[in-house]
Order: sequence, then C-alpha cells, then structure tokens
Amino acid sequence: MQSGSYRIERVSLEELVQLRQLSIDTFVDTFSKQNNPENMEAYLSKAFKESQLKAELENPDSFFYFLKSADRTLGYLKLNTKSAQTDQVMDSALEIERIYVVRSAHGQGFGKALLEFALEEAKKRSLLSIWLGVWERNEKAIAFYKSYGFEVFDTHPFKLGDDMQRDLLMKRFV
Repeated sequence: MQSGSYRIERVSLEELVQLRQLSIDTFVDTFSKQNNPENMEAYLSKAFKESQLKAELENPDSFFYFLKSADRTLGYLKLNTKSAQTDQVMDSALEIERIYVVRSAHGQGFGKALLEFALEEAKKRSLLSIWLGVWERNEKAIAFYKSYGFEVFDTHPFKLGDDMQRDLLMKRFV
C-alpha cells in the first residue's frame, strides 16, 4: 500500500535486524514509564530475541509490515491468522498482534494508516473479524480502537517480566 507520504511494505527476513531494533525502540517508548526496568528487560530479551523474531517472520500465518516515509521506517504492524494467533484462536479472523509507530511520528496519521491497512488485509482474505489485545492501562490506544468500532469481548493475562498484567481483547467485524 502506498500513499503520497508513506508506503506499507512486507518485512523480509533480510530486514530482521531493523525489525528487532524498531520493535524494541517502540515498545520501550510506549511502556517504559509505567513498568520497572527489570520487567521491561526480561520481556524485551525474550519477545524480541533475533531467533524468536526470525521464527515469527518465517511462520506462513504471520505477516510483518513496515510503514516507511521517504527513507525512514516510522512504524510496523504484525498480523496473525490461523494457529499463529496468540490467544482466542478464531476461524476466519485476523489478529493485530503489534501495531507501533515511532514517537517522533505520533499524531501524523500513521497509526490510522496501519490499522486501516490491517482492515483491508482482513477484507482481502475474506475474513469475518479482526481482533487485538491492548493493555488495560493504555487508555489512549483503547479509545483509538473504539473509534474504529472495536469492542471489548474478553481479557487475557500478559506477563511482563514477573509482573502479571491484564490485556483487554477487542474485536470488530470486517
């Protein structure tokens, strides 16, 4: 997908190092103020280990995309189908597992662009619904998803280091 100011491209295995760094940077920017450094480090070292991300990139039911503007990568998106879904594996559904934009690009519509891209991907694949998990304390993200018609349908635990947190599971029909 391409617009005048940005493009969304599938991430290749050759871009693994860049994906890893962007994943770490955006996660830290988003959550470090609300969590202690030890729990952040424990999570980052497991979730964004190169071998872990490589396995996710190679999974035929997972799809990573970069959002690029000019020569900069400003965000990324990870979508899952079928058994790659992280929880609540649903037939005919697409999971948005990760959707992040670098802090310097917040407020410029790139998060909307990534979410709308995910909705289009669900339509292209003839899927019936799209869902995601969002930390219950991330009020800004919850409001953003609600503005697109997502509704809370369940919760699940999310372990950040030794801190057991709760994510809201939200979905909408395509």
